[in-house]
Amino acid sequence: MDLSNIRPAVGSNKDKKRVGRGQGSGRGGTSTRGHKGAKQRSGYKNKVGFEGGQMPLQRRVPKYGFKNINRVEYKAVNLDTLQQLAEAKNLTAIGIDELRQAGIVNKKNLVKILANGTVTAKLDVTAHAFSKKAAEAIVAAGGTANKI
Repeated sequence: MDLSNIRPAVGSNKDKKRVGRGQGSGRGGTSTRGHKGAKQRSGYKNKVGFEGGQMPLQRRVPKYGFKNINRVEYKAVNLDTLQQLAEAKNLTAIGIDELRQAGIVNKKNLVKILANGTVTAKLDVTAHAFSKKAAEAIVAAGGTANKI
């Protein structure tokens, strides 16, 4: 196999609809546009959200709330997940790289450790953020909670 004989999967590419090519094509005459009116003519432009003169939905519904531009999204990882990962791979230190290799987070995620579950192993955990209880639980088990 090389670049000269690569073909798309069967059914993945459709032929373009050729309109206005005479009556024999099956799409001549009105060229699938119907009879008369603005929609049939060239230069017709439909505005997004236009409802035929009726007040459009985006203007009928009142404005509500706001989007906080300073919000920071974290991927939540619980203590029981850390415990399972440590037992499965015999780890004493868990950082972002170990979580990525395990498929728990991807490279764009910021990680926050939450306190759901228990941790019994002595772990040195490195993450972007910790809940108060999670940090206390890690320290109580003899480990450390390092914030990036």
